[in-house]
Amino acid sequence: MLYLVPTPLGNLKDVTLRALEVLQQVELILCEDTRTSSKFLQHYQIVKPLTPYHQHNEHKVVTHLTDQLLAGKQMALITDAGTPGISDPAFLLVRECIKQNIRVECLPGAAAFVPALVNSGIPTNRFVFEGFLPLKKGRQTLMKKLVEEERTMIFYESPMRLVKTLEEFVNYFGADRSCCVSRELTKIYEENKRGTLQEVAEYFKSKSVKGEIVLVVAGCS
Repeated sequence: MLYLVPTPLGNLKDVTLRALEVLQQVELILCEDTRTSSKFLQHYQIVKPLTPYHQHNEHKVVTHLTDQLLAGKQMALITDAGTPGISDPAFLLVRECIKQNIRVECLPGAAAFVPALVNSGIPTNRFVFEGFLPLKKGRQTLMKKLVEEERTMIFYESPMRLVKTLEEFVNYFGADRSCCVSRELTKIYEENKRGTLQEVAEYFKSKSVKGEIVLVVAGCS
């Protein structure tokens, strides 16, 4: 059995009781960064072996992990924050487990784009999650495709690239397109900046931006 277990975005109280129960009962926990996950697990007095599973090693270890699962080992996969598989590794392992008839169960829980979308004030009935935009190859091609996208668009972005991305959105989508930038969700310095793309871009130009960022942009009307 492989459990996919969401972990809190920032506020440790946001973990579910079932997630804690599963983490207590499994034999091995796969995680992105053992240092980050150790702090979370120590907070809830969970002592389990940890194995790194991240974008740099997932191709190498997937066979080894599925062999252990086939042998009967119970595992949980967690990320530094949020739900495994949402802009974090999980897909390769899940796909291989399905091929090998290994049971996979995903617990419900935190995913940053959900609160960002809901509190944005932008329509939530139809949306598309794009995650992180390509850094170079394919970036312009994707932008051109999204110009005609009618659904609300959701992106993840790093603090260093936020202003540049907002300025690109102004060029492609228009300065008056509605957007919301959510930063540090569930944490002490949570911020949700709403306005037009131009207004929000100007706002963040004058700030030192830190933390995890979700960018919600209205679709083409």
